Amino acid sequence: MATHRTTDQMASDPAPREQTNGAAVAAFLAAGIGSLAMGLFVVLNEWDIYSAPSLYGPAGGVSGRTTFAVIAWLIAWAVLHARMKGRQFESRRLFAIALVLVGLGILLTYPPLWGLL
Repeated sequence: MATHRTTDQMASDPAPREQTNGAAVAAFLAAGIGSLAMGLFVVLNEWDIYSAPSLYGPAGGVSGRTTFAVIAWLIAWAVLHARMKGRQFESRRLFAIALVLVGLGILLTYPPLWGLL
């Protein structure tokens, strides 16, 4: 059975809080930055500019690259969350930017691309 609120009950309720999306947008952007970081670590390794250390022997250098990409993601998430929480953003544009960053990150891990760069 549905309960119906009277006008008196609605008037006594506090004002509705404004919905914010800053924390969610920060998480999406941080994921894009982490993905791009992974792609950059892979490309830098392939160009012999930077070689991530092997943190787990059987996995080799990929263990270092993925660990550093996760660290970049966590730092980006912490910084963006601190700056964006409690605010409202135009989410379509920022979500599109996050998708582009993820796409670039995936593209940079694609072996045939390394020879073209």
